[in-house]
Amino acid sequence: MVKKAAALFLVCASMVLWVGCTSTSSRFLYAAIPGSNQISVYREDPNSGILTQLTGSPITAGPGVQALAMHPSGKFLYAANSGEGDVSLFDIAPAGTLTEVTPRAVVGVAPTLLAMDSAGTFLYVGNSGSFNISVFSIDATSGALTPVPQTSGQFAPIGITPINMQVTPSGGILYVTGPSNGVGLSGVIEAFSLNQGVLTALAPNSFFYTGTNPYGLAIEFGSNGDFLYTANNIDDSISEFTVNADGSLSQFANSPLGVQYAGPLALLIDKSGKYLFVANQATSFVTGYSVGSDGTLTLLTSSPFAVGSNPTVIASDPDGSYLFVGNQKTPVVQSFNLNTSSGALTSVASYPLPGNPTSFAITPKP
Repeated sequence: MVKKAAALFLVCASMVLWVGCTSTSSRFLYAAIPGSNQISVYREDPNSGILTQLTGSPITAGPGVQALAMHPSGKFLYAANSGEGDVSLFDIAPAGTLTEVTPRAVVGVAPTLLAMDSAGTFLYVGNSGSFNISVFSIDATSGALTPVPQTSGQFAPIGITPINMQVTPSGGILYVTGPSNGVGLSGVIEAFSLNQGVLTALAPNSFFYTGTNPYGLAIEFGSNGDFLYTANNIDDSISEFTVNADGSLSQFANSPLGVQYAGPLALLIDKSGKYLFVANQATSFVTGYSVGSDGTLTLLTSSPFAVGSNPTVIASDPDGSYLFVGNQKTPVVQSFNLNTSSGALTSVASYPLPGNPTSFAITPKP
């Protein structure tokens, strides 16, 4: 089983404001490669989706670098080093190059996930080996991390191995998914309210059951309602939930939804909130769904979309014009044009990676 790390991407300005204009600013895509302890760096042409590897890439990162998180300023990149139990801070130069700022911030055992609030004020680290969350406040000027003590001590215990997590756009709730605890048992979503980085289990109930091994997690907060989805890797299904005003979850009556292809692992809702894409690890396909005003999913007539073998990571550029898919059997990152009217994906190009990618981070729109 390939461990899926959460990859964090920032919601930026609407595509509507960009159509018809030509952008000359470069963006940069960073890919975590834990097998070689490296981060690959590419410049993205925002007008074509073409990637160009930077000179000096890949760079040396921490042992088992597993997850990446981009600060909304675009000045700082954070990397969770699962083999060393710490988090690296990198300064991002205007040309996209990375310079690590030491010392690294010590966390729990085997950190594999990173999540950040939309303001870039707090960083949450999921420690899969010690079943807890480390929290840091972020200095807006330097990017430096300062530990935030929890009510139970240094870490916030969660009692499960975290396999994905996300913070709501308001920064008020953290959702963490965990695997099944035995044969035939459902996976879980834990919900925590957040107050200045301190986690408190949502009352009166913080546990919500979903499918087996919910590696994929996506949240859509929109004018028609708030919805949460999990990709259940073993069940070959997607669970659909309404997010209630208090942060609790109510599962749809027809949930979970059986998927077209095996091994759903990563989920992505596009910038418009109209489409949900699924990277199916056991296949060579990404599937796409339209997201209804009530949160229901309908398979796109143009789906599936052919990709490389074992797709495990999926990300969007800040305009929502291009999607990037990371594949593991033959390690590459693939660029796709997203037709925002139909949801169809058209291949742009494929680029080799030095090993299996587990997380992407992309600089925000200038």
